[in-house]
Amino acid sequence: MKPLKGGLHGAYLRADVLSQIGPAAMRRALRNRTLATSWSRVVVDSHRQDELLTRSAAAVLAFGPRSALAGPTAAELHGCAAAATPRTHVLMPYSSHPRPRLGLVVCHSGGYQRDVVAIGGLPVLALDRVVAEMLCRASARDGLAVCDQALSLQPEASRERWRAGIGERISERSDPRGTRRGRELLAMATGRAESPAESWLRLTVVEMGFPWPEANWPLHSPWGAVVYRLDLAWPRHRIVLEYQGYAVHVDREREDSARLADLRRRGWIVVVAQAADLRDHHDLCVRLREAFERRGHARREVRDSPARSA
Repeated sequence: MKPLKGGLHGAYLRADVLSQIGPAAMRRALRNRTLATSWSRVVVDSHRQDELLTRSAAAVLAFGPRSALAGPTAAELHGCAAAATPRTHVLMPYSSHPRPRLGLVVCHSGGYQRDVVAIGGLPVLALDRVVAEMLCRASARDGLAVCDQALSLQPEASRERWRAGIGERISERSDPRGTRRGRELLAMATGRAESPAESWLRLTVVEMGFPWPEANWPLHSPWGAVVYRLDLAWPRHRIVLEYQGYAVHVDREREDSARLADLRRRGWIVVVAQAADLRDHHDLCVRLREAFERRGHARREVRDSPARSA
């Protein structure tokens, strides 16, 4: 098949392809899987159909110029992939009622066009609005992790100003559902988490009723040099929670063991969390409670968990 003209990121309007190669060549391309049907009126390069940009372009072509990419799809296009999903999220005006399509999540809103920016030629909802909506409407884990990633993209000197802008976005929402939870999660975000798992772990710890920990807290030597950055720490209690996910810590067992032993020599109580603790955190709760009790402090109770919706 001859190279196709037009299109966007390997996605094409079916009518444009037909005009270039004709019906017979189109049928052959679909039969031999050079092209794949995406959604109504759209075909894509079959080798690229799972790529983020190709899926996103196909959705925009399917829904037309009034659509905008939103939610986890928009967050990932902005560089915040903590809530990445194979489904494509599209925002449409209230007056539009597209039929449901497999692999697409369609939401409706008004007045969002002024908050649309272009990424790779695609209409994408601005990052601050995406984050505000996810803090209020997505799962608490996804909202916090995406907010942490978005904050990390900002220069450190302007993070608090950017955070304030997110707070304004939350206050301006016409839909009040989830706004209280959104503000609580926003207050918890630091921009210092080095992985989504660290954001999830911080949320889990707070939901269990423990005080908010410091994320990536710098431990200094007596001479002022940074010796370690602790994943989650309660400096006043000298308790540290270290997350050892497999991907980052594989083949680092000796180095990790030496780090933990050194922290204990420095007087810290070290609690280690694994990926399994994010799924079932009963044992982690017991270990943390024992650590706080050793410091003479019972676990505090948190009345308003950030995981609860307003």
